Amino acid sequence: MNVDKIVVVFAQEEHAGYARRICDLIYESALQRGTGIARRSDEYISGKITGGKAVVALDGDKLVGFSYIECWGHGDFVATSGLIVDPEYRHLGLAARIKEKTFELARMRFPFAKIFSITTSLPVMKLNSRMGYKPVTFSELTDDEEFWQGCKGCVNYDILQRNNRRMCLCTGMLYDPLLPAKNNTAATPYIMHVGNIFKKLFRIKK
Repeated sequence: MNVDKIVVVFAQEEHAGYARRICDLIYESALQRGTGIARRSDEYISGKITGGKAVVALDGDKLVGFSYIECWGHGDFVATSGLIVDPEYRHLGLAARIKEKTFELARMRFPFAKIFSITTSLPVMKLNSRMGYKPVTFSELTDDEEFWQGCKGCVNYDILQRNNRRMCLCTGMLYDPLLPAKNNTAATPYIMHVGNIFKKLFRIKK
């Protein structure tokens, strides 16, 4: 395949027809990672696309990657979510391109919002660190109940509940446009990843 021919763009209404394929990719990836994240509906993904809150990666007419943004706390927080790459197109740097384009979209649509991510993925931590995100406690993220209800589909939801939503196996990361850029080191994502491993080993019991 020719990587140079893959385009990563802000989604337009004509891309809504890819919604079913996107839902399947997100669900299959969640199963592989063992996160148990609930399946998104075609209507939900289609709404993100037509609402100007998504990014697609295309190899000609083939959908090969996707991500979207969600707004929480009356616009004070924005989450970048659903980052997915077709298995045949992984390890080509495509996830980084999609992540950067989604970050650009979030900054463009909500320039004063704090942008956050919760993840157990080392590659995502690396990408976030490179863009200026810093690791934070969950208390620094949105307190919007609707966002946290979205964690119910995860196999680790009981851990989140048991710790009164203060921590889980995921690492919280935050970009605050009003604060000076944080100079993360190359070791930052690895430190967070090791922390996640210890959390998993001890299941964050009180």
